[in-house]
Amino acid sequence: MWNVLRWVLAALVAGFIGQFGKSFALRLIERRRRERALQPQAVVSEPAASDERNRLEALVKIEKKRAKAEAKQMKKSKAPKGETND
Repeated sequence: MWNVLRWVLAALVAGFIGQFGKSFALRLIERRRRERALQPQAVVSEPAASDERNRLEALVKIEKKRAKAEAKQMKKSKAPKGETND
């Protein structure tokens, strides 16, 4: 009888702790949201420079891929028939 009662009490305690932990976590999340809402939003000072850099990096990447594809095509065209160098 005491063994069953201990398990029932353990389950109740675990449920209480679980519910308390959930409430505590929700309260922390809500507090963090309020703090973020009150903080002034950071303004990005130079988005144009960053956008230009990203555009240039993309162009360099595209050019590199084009050159690589061209080199691969040249290599395939020079290979004897029936051989592939993949």
